[in-house]
Amino acid sequence: MDDKPFDSLNMVPFIDIMLVLLTIVLTTSSFIASGRIPINLPQATASVPEQDQSRTIEINAEGTIFLDSRPLTPEALRAEIAPLPKDTPFLLRADREVRLQRFVDVVDTLKQAGFTLVAVQTVQGGT
Repeated sequence: MDDKPFDSLNMVPFIDIMLVLLTIVLTTSSFIASGRIPINLPQATASVPEQDQSRTIEINAEGTIFLDSRPLTPEALRAEIAPLPKDTPFLLRADREVRLQRFVDVVDTLKQAGFTLVAVQTVQGGT
């Protein structure tokens, strides 16, 4: 038997495997962080970290309203939130390109329904 010990170990295959795993992790983490509805949030200098919110209302750049990732018309939104308890917290996420009137309509709908626990999500940034 002529077994001689390895003089060196080829690291290239291990590096290739690690790069593939890193790519998979980074790709899946970006989907998890951004959610399913692409919204470009406005910036605020004093952004509060997101807390556990039970209901999420999102408005994308086209003005479509989503309640917990389901698209709704303003009238359907009003009907969906009417039976909810008045202490239900809402997180409002609106794209920075959305028309102000659409945002005000959603806030007005929540106010008319008697909901007071409404937070607006922004991203932290400067002027």
